[in-house]
Amino acid sequence: MTDTIRLAKRVAEELGCSRTEAEQFIEGGWITVDGVLTEEAGARVVAAQVIALLPDAVPAPLDPVTILLHKPAGLRTIDAIDPEQGWITPATIGPDDRSGLRFLRRHTRALTLTNPLEDSASGLLVLTQDWRVERALVQEANRIEQEFVVEVIGTLDAAAMELLQHGLKWNGKPMTSMKVSWQSEHTLRFAIKAAERGQIPYLCEKVGLQVVSIKRLRIGRMSMAALPVGQWRYLLGYERF
Repeated sequence: MTDTIRLAKRVAEELGCSRTEAEQFIEGGWITVDGVLTEEAGARVVAAQVIALLPDAVPAPLDPVTILLHKPAGLRTIDAIDPEQGWITPATIGPDDRSGLRFLRRHTRALTLTNPLEDSASGLLVLTQDWRVERALVQEANRIEQEFVVEVIGTLDAAAMELLQHGLKWNGKPMTSMKVSWQSEHTLRFAIKAAERGQIPYLCEKVGLQVVSIKRLRIGRMSMAALPVGQWRYLLGYERF
C-alpha cells in the first residue's frame, strides 16, 4: 500500500513554512497537486505527486464572505445555499463584481440564508458566512427595511389601502406600519421591516388582491442594481446594509 501524508504537511516541508502557513496557502487556493488546484489541507498525497505554489501566493487567513444573489422565480430558496445545486459558481458571477476576490469552493460552504423568499418569488437573496451580517439581517431585522414590487390582480379603495398599511395582523400579532403605494395599474411597491416569507401574499389576500409575482429589490441599503437574474456578486468590504 502506498504511503500518503496530509497535503498541509507536505507543503510545509517543501516550502519550509509553518503548518499554519501551509494550510493558509492551500485553503486560499494557491496550491496545485499534479496541476489540479486543491483547497483541502487534509487531502492525502503520495511522494510521487507534484506539489506547486501558484504565482503571487500569500499565506493569509480567509475572511468570511457575503454573497448577493439575484434569485430567479421558481428556484427553491433553500437550494441557493446548497453547493451541489451550482447557483454560486465562477460561471454565474455577475459582470459588476468588483471585489477582486478569487472564487474558492469554500465560499459556498457554511452559508446562512438571512432573509428567505417564497420559491415563486424573484429578487435579492443574501447568503453569508459573516456573523456580523447575520446578526444585522436576522437578529436585528426589525431595523432593516426591505423593498418589493408585487404584481397583483384587483384594486384597492382608500379604506383597503389604509388597512393594508396599518391595520392587519401577521401570525396573530398587529403588524408595524409599512409603506405601500401603487407603482402602476397592476403593481404595488411594499417597503417593510422584518419582512417574512409568505407575508406579502397573506396580506394581499386579506384585502382582496391576488398576487401574480413578487420581486425583492432591496434589503436595507443594498439593492440588486443591475445584477442579472441567476447571477451573484460578493459584498464589498465597505458596503453596509
